[in-house]
Amino acid sequence: MIVLITGASHTGKTVLAQKLLERYHFPYLSIDHLKMGLIRSGHTTLTPESGDEALTDYLWPIVREMIKTAVENQQNLIVEGCYIPFGWQKDFAPEYREQIRFYCLVMSRGYIETHFREIREYAGAVEKRLDDGGCTMENVCRDNAEFLEKCQAYHAEYIFIDEEYQVEVELQ
Repeated sequence: MIVLITGASHTGKTVLAQKLLERYHFPYLSIDHLKMGLIRSGHTTLTPESGDEALTDYLWPIVREMIKTAVENQQNLIVEGCYIPFGWQKDFAPEYREQIRFYCLVMSRGYIETHFREIREYAGAVEKRLDDGGCTMENVCRDNAEFLEKCQAYHAEYIFIDEEYQVEVELQ
């Protein structure tokens, strides 16, 4: 089984991936780690400040083929990051899509406004963020609204975080 976890920054993608790893013993791939490895190794002229669309266009073909390889080898894999395109299904034949679960984490404006301090404090729960200056309430609200709009446009499954943070995913 392949589990795709996406969402805006600070929604808890990495924390969810870590919980699933601990519960189901599925390995996980952080697309951010792949991104930084490719950037630091000089295999791309993109930078961490490059736009999400450019990074998705560069990273998704690599991640897509890793997913296909895992499915073909009957391996489980969790893939988390914001660089998973909402039209990901078109890249896989039906027999591959049967093995893939997609989850997008989306926080409501009300949740963000009520819990912004906790969102910032929890940002480094799994990985240390070297530069978190872009984490403003305005940016977090805007990014989550964009992800919600895309989920609705693509009829994608999403976990809506509204009154309290309760994110549970059952894989079996």
